[in-house]
Amino acid sequence: MLGSVVPAAKLLVYRDNLDFFRSLDMLVVAEKTSLLLKSRYGLSNLFMVHTRHGAGDRAIGFDKASAGFDHILCSGEKIRRRLIVDAGVDPDIISIVGYPKFDLVRASGRSHHIERDRPVILYNPHPSPHLSSWYRHGRKVLDFFGRHPERELIFAPHVMLFERPFVLTIDKLTVRRAGTIQNRYLHGDNIHIDLGSRASTDMSYTMAADLYLGDASSQVYEFLLRPRPCIFFNSHGIDWQGDPNFAHWHAGEVISGPAQLQGALDRADKLHQDHYRAVQERMFAESFDLDGRPSSERAADIIAKLGEGHRIKRQRTGVAA
Repeated sequence: MLGSVVPAAKLLVYRDNLDFFRSLDMLVVAEKTSLLLKSRYGLSNLFMVHTRHGAGDRAIGFDKASAGFDHILCSGEKIRRRLIVDAGVDPDIISIVGYPKFDLVRASGRSHHIERDRPVILYNPHPSPHLSSWYRHGRKVLDFFGRHPERELIFAPHVMLFERPFVLTIDKLTVRRAGTIQNRYLHGDNIHIDLGSRASTDMSYTMAADLYLGDASSQVYEFLLRPRPCIFFNSHGIDWQGDPNFAHWHAGEVISGPAQLQGALDRADKLHQDHYRAVQERMFAESFDLDGRPSSERAADIIAKLGEGHRIKRQRTGVAA
């Protein structure tokens, strides 16, 4: 099933490099298509560790493919619980290690502060057409901030939104065109557009913003490293209450479109202090197990122990490399 939605070029990359993959004792990856090495190309002895991608809630992160790995590293108890319940993963092959990306933020010592007197809003739409606010409402959001220079907007969508002419999603098969950014949004000094620089992924913007405006991106959990107001677009009329795939929408007010944006911005600070801050702190604690030790060290220790155990097992069973 996985192979049926993988681009042919990626299949060829695996096929043309089988000797290399066969030479490995262990493969540590953040994505799932590499499971084809086991299911399609027969490398059943290759020990594969999944580090996962982000700490989000989307169902695709907890599909049955997750159970195909030999071990999984995850950020916190929420992820572990859903891997067991939704994906059918054996609890014994899951290790909670925290979130190594946070190590980079803390090690850099950067404040990520934007030198502006006005509030900074980060708009971070997801690329998936059935989840994203961009296709229906994105340009109206940019127009709104163009009319409101009293606020600074950082438009930094998921890096895949404009990466290709069309956006294809496999969890709910859809294809849409993201289009282009019109010149009118490039003028004025309160809208900053970044479609994929390093700052879009290294938490520069999630640390700099005063408010997060989004839909389904897992970056909101990185934003919650320091609790601040959030607003979410439910651009598709999703019945989200009680749905674990939209648990992040409990971190702020959920609105249906740009017509409600002004009111949501006006009340965001008060709602955050009165209610959402406590919710965000609880959500963060469930998503990230941070014990004071660098998460990267915790993950490296697990990988080293797994590698040694796999080596000993192969020696005992006489399995060739």
